[in-house]
Amino acid sequence: MGVEEKHSSINATAEVNPPPRNRKQKLLDSFRPHDGKNEDVAAGFLANIDPAIAGQEISRQEEKKVLRKIDWILIPLISVTCILAAVDKVIISNAAIYGMEEDTHLTGNDYSWVGSIFYFGYLAFEFPAAYLTQRLPVAKFLVFNVFGWGVLMLCTSATQNFGGLATCRFIMGAMEVPVFSSSAIMTAMWWKTSEQPIRIAFWFNQGSSIFAGIVSYGIGHTHTSVAPWRLLFIVLGAFSLLWGLVLYFFLPDSPTTCWYLSERERFICVQRVKGNNTGLEEKKVKWYQVRECLLDPKTWLLALFAIAQNIPNGGLITFSSIIVSGLGYNRLVTTLLGIPTGVIATAWQLIWSFMVAKFPNGRCLTIAFMDLFPLVCAVLMWKLPRDNKQGLLAAYYSFYSYWGPYVLCTSLPMANSSGHSKKLTVNAVFFLSYCIGNIIGPQLFQANDAPDYSHGYAGMLGCIVVAIVSILGHGLLCFLENRRRDRVYGVDAGEQASEAFSDLTDKEKVAFRYVY
Repeated sequence: MGVEEKHSSINATAEVNPPPRNRKQKLLDSFRPHDGKNEDVAAGFLANIDPAIAGQEISRQEEKKVLRKIDWILIPLISVTCILAAVDKVIISNAAIYGMEEDTHLTGNDYSWVGSIFYFGYLAFEFPAAYLTQRLPVAKFLVFNVFGWGVLMLCTSATQNFGGLATCRFIMGAMEVPVFSSSAIMTAMWWKTSEQPIRIAFWFNQGSSIFAGIVSYGIGHTHTSVAPWRLLFIVLGAFSLLWGLVLYFFLPDSPTTCWYLSERERFICVQRVKGNNTGLEEKKVKWYQVRECLLDPKTWLLALFAIAQNIPNGGLITFSSIIVSGLGYNRLVTTLLGIPTGVIATAWQLIWSFMVAKFPNGRCLTIAFMDLFPLVCAVLMWKLPRDNKQGLLAAYYSFYSYWGPYVLCTSLPMANSSGHSKKLTVNAVFFLSYCIGNIIGPQLFQANDAPDYSHGYAGMLGCIVVAIVSILGHGLLCFLENRRRDRVYGVDAGEQASEAFSDLTDKEKVAFRYVY
């Protein structure tokens, strides 16, 4: 309700018909929800903004300037954070070939459990972290966790046995829970739905393999009294602590509170994402939205995809260096041979993300098609003769194309849900599934199957097949629901401005259409 409408209701006896509102006032009125309980942070921001700022038309050039600014600042911040979080996972493989197994007296399948237990911590704290992400400022909560895992990395360097190593890995998993969910939420806050896939491809990359390979290779040449694997954790832990300080000062909680944007730029940021119809942020947990998410079959098809796609990921994170060294390479060469995996995975996901940005409603089909490449590679890794070292290495490298489909899928939970509690819940379910897949993954590679790991490769093949079927099922449900809504409400239901920043779910918003 506009300001002059309020005045007219108060002075109803004196003024039966309120004076006509100008365009600026109508614009502000359209963002004021009818029910205060459904007000999003963006709605509150727009309700209190200077009408002189809100009344100016946003030019194409002005929007591009703001987009460029947030791209150059936020993408590097989120990207480096995600790389460091991923490095904490993948570095365990390089630590293994640098003597960690011997120094901590790991036997049998202890090492496989060291890989899995990280994700037990992730699993245990997924929903508490989702709750805290909603209740606390997103960026500040993320900073706390970056400091936390930096400390845990330093603690890992001092472990002497399986118990100590497993404890550190479990707690580290708990500390890293908010990283990717917070990054996904911030992406939904700052960028349009059509812009999100390519941004996610930049920050959700495999740069960790490149960074870990370079750092590991350098540390492999050191000659100190500290074991190389311990030095790995010390260096990376210290780097994480320093990065936490950078995030504290430069990563904003939302567009409405970003200190290095002017009020006009904040207004443009909020206006840009209005068309997403997903809102920005709401601090109250709405349990009906949680229930709606958990009863939606689309949620569980995405969950099945995340589990199946991440079983190979969990196995390769833990065993990548061991697999390569099993082909006959020494430990220094093995660390260098890990670098191309990051290059291949990142290049693959970026190429396809650009293509998907051009054809947003072909995303699920594209993901399924992309998964055919790792499917073929899994067959080759399983069936090629063990003495064909070059062929096995080429198939191993090419299998890392599996990462691209998963990255493209990570934008779907945010793009296909509305209502802050529902978005957080579907995101939590998605990353819960990510955990389950990564817990199972290392168990595909058993000690009695080394060094060939043929059963592991066969298992990865089956997982890719399940992933293809599940993502196609999700896309089909989205397509059918869009067609039903077009039939009932019309092809152009018309975006309702009062709904755009109201904290309502996708099922409650008539104008909402799913990305498939």
